[in-house]
Amino acid sequence: MSLESGLQRAWYGPAWLSLPLWPLGWIFRLVVALRRGLYSIGLLRRHRVTVPVVVVGNLTVGGTGKTPITAWLARQLSLRGHRVGVVLRGYGGRHSGAPRLVTASDDPADVGDEALLHARRAPHVVVIGADRVAAASLAAEQGAEAVVCDDGLQHLRLARDYEIAVVDAERGLGNRHLLPAGPLREPASRLEGVDAVLFARRGPGEAAPVHPRRPYVAEARFEPGLAVNLLSGERRPLTAFQGAPVHAVAGIGHPAAFFASLGEAGLDVEGHALPDHAALDPHALPFADDATVLMTEKDAVKCTKYARPGWWYVELDVVFDRGTARDLIALVLERTGLTGAGVKLG
Repeated sequence: MSLESGLQRAWYGPAWLSLPLWPLGWIFRLVVALRRGLYSIGLLRRHRVTVPVVVVGNLTVGGTGKTPITAWLARQLSLRGHRVGVVLRGYGGRHSGAPRLVTASDDPADVGDEALLHARRAPHVVVIGADRVAAASLAAEQGAEAVVCDDGLQHLRLARDYEIAVVDAERGLGNRHLLPAGPLREPASRLEGVDAVLFARRGPGEAAPVHPRRPYVAEARFEPGLAVNLLSGERRPLTAFQGAPVHAVAGIGHPAAFFASLGEAGLDVEGHALPDHAALDPHALPFADDATVLMTEKDAVKCTKYARPGWWYVELDVVFDRGTARDLIALVLERTGLTGAGVKLG
């Protein structure tokens, strides 16, 4: 068992499994509280950029679905006539130092898979950088009328107008301990201070017992869409892959959720889980060159240079009830001062 899988088992299992790490978790809690306190009393300054900022983040380490939610929100603002800047760290990429603009032709090894995914999906201003204030400022300088941060709930230096916390509906907050005793970057009580909590549901499983009282609370369903061939761009429904074994690759925070969604679509799947942001090594493939392989879109952006004819990525559809989507967008527009420009939800 790897260290990562061992920690995941402890974090999302009975609380006593992480008992030896509890003292470190309490130290981390004190550091988090001290840092937030310094911002509250003004000893550490928040910096506001010239355009509204919406932060989409999470409390837990690993995948909860913040990148699909960020992409959905950025698209909704674009549909309303606003030029959107998407700002993120650029995890998995080699770039460091000053903020960098990302284009659809960039190398994922330089800018990271999530940044390239945003750049290829829509004509947003995409900027990566560890300094979120500088990155958001660059996005504004490049014409962005609003900035949506993919991750950044804990980057308190950047002032924001609206905060959205994404929680995995099935896994919840795990054992509710802070790192390294649990998966939390901040205490569970932080959910009471954000503007909206979105529970990301990937299947029919039972919802975790997380019930924030103060913020707007809604559910987003993540549903597998069409499969897209990495070489030809051909699109097929997942039912086209039924009846024969397929390999599935996922280098995301929660690979099991992707494999489960394919299984629920009736596919006979052999899953190959990779660490989050990991690249698929073409010289050490866990399957034959002529195998049928399904992967996430996040993985696909890293494989275009050596893709095989049988490689496909599966689109991920973010689905809200229509009333929920309308309410959430209205709240964001009201808080940021942006307009709806009469565009309906798309």
